[in-house]
Amino acid sequence: MRRRGRTLSVLSLLLAASIFAATSSGSVSVPARAVAAALVDRVPGVDLEAATPSQRAIVVHLRLPRVLLAAIVGGSLALSGAVLQGLFRNPMADPGIIGISSGAAFGAVFAVTSGLALARPWMLPLCAFAVATATTFAIYRLATRGGRTPLAALLLAGLALSALLSAFTSFLLGMAQNVLILRELIFWLLGGLDGRGWPHLRLVTLPALAGSAALLVFARDLNLLAASGEEGARSLGVELDRLKRRLLVITALVTGAVVSVSGTIGFVGLLVPHAVRLVAGPDHRVLLPASFLGGASFLVLADLLARTLSPTEELRLGVVTAAVGAPFFLLLLQRHRAYTEAV
Repeated sequence: MRRRGRTLSVLSLLLAASIFAATSSGSVSVPARAVAAALVDRVPGVDLEAATPSQRAIVVHLRLPRVLLAAIVGGSLALSGAVLQGLFRNPMADPGIIGISSGAAFGAVFAVTSGLALARPWMLPLCAFAVATATTFAIYRLATRGGRTPLAALLLAGLALSALLSAFTSFLLGMAQNVLILRELIFWLLGGLDGRGWPHLRLVTLPALAGSAALLVFARDLNLLAASGEEGARSLGVELDRLKRRLLVITALVTGAVVSVSGTIGFVGLLVPHAVRLVAGPDHRVLLPASFLGGASFLVLADLLARTLSPTEELRLGVVTAAVGAPFFLLLLQRHRAYTEAV
């Protein structure tokens, strides 16, 4: 219990420091005291008078919603990855493996190429979320036979449907004639939070946080599944098929909601649970909340790099997470291989 408290406390402090650093840094640097003044500006009885109107506008209207959105997106993706890795008992599982990311990408591309997103901008996140959720249900139905849903069949159905949706997405991209539309689609598929503000944050906060809180409830069942396997978990009272349905639906809700505003961002759901597991251990009661906090910090800092690395043009967030995540993930694999050979 003490280790759990220490781990979560350290990760919470890291997240708070990451948010504060990302809010103060950018093309225009805002002093720490001015950031603090802007953040508490509307608190009754508190007036630090240390921020100019322009600094308040930069912090409150431009940076703060984007930074908070990065935290929610990163935390949700990392938590979803940790849950799916526990459910499939496969360290390579992440939200993309069951078609959620491919479904969201196809929904977004369809909304833009069909003109729905141009007429009503909120149709892009809505279509991305709807197709991601429908894809998850379709994969579950394809893999279920006689009331049972084998995990191997679920993985194969997810990979097959993901490939099919990727082909449809590529077809729509190839048919796009408008250069501006094609550029917008490519930017969305590469992932990013540029141009995101309070409306986007309000759109995803409730489903992402409510779904994440619901996933934390299943930590005990995931522990039993990890320790005893499917048959052992059933003998201990876990209704495994119901558990699969609930976790897949909630994971689709959470991931579809955040991907609908951020685009496809790789490596967060795959990398962060691995890194956190080295510190927090395999107990899902610690691993799940720690993954959320670690993923939130990781994406806030990655978005900060995307905004500040290039002086002339902002980098795509998905490119930054891949550039940072891929070498680190290879290092983790190498360490795991060395440990396995030693044992």
